[in-house]
Amino acid sequence: MIQISAAEAVVMEVLWRNHPLAADEVVAALAGRDWAEPTIKTLLNRLLNKGAISAEKDGRRYLYSPQVAREDWVLEESSSLLERLFDGRVAPLVAHFSQHRKLSRDDVAELRRLLEELDDER
Repeated sequence: MIQISAAEAVVMEVLWRNHPLAADEVVAALAGRDWAEPTIKTLLNRLLNKGAISAEKDGRRYLYSPQVAREDWVLEESSSLLERLFDGRVAPLVAHFSQHRKLSRDDVAELRRLLEELDDER
């Protein structure tokens, strides 16, 4: 899987939401950040060199599109996190968030619903 840094992931999120986009459109989408245009263009070039995005010539500009599906990237990142920190197990991760009061009532309700669905499938 292609390694995508945290900053590159921000750019990828823009392209996953809407593509193809020109560099100036990506810059506009990230206007709320404290990033200069050259920084965003550098991130686009890095992603292009890694093969995470593609660029198609459109007149005098390039249109960028993701080549990595968001779902695939999230699966890889979450699996890596679980392996590194929790021996590949989900329960210790949930326990960690619970112990540190990082689970809202909605989170707990959603977890209960998901567990019930898992029980129903067995």
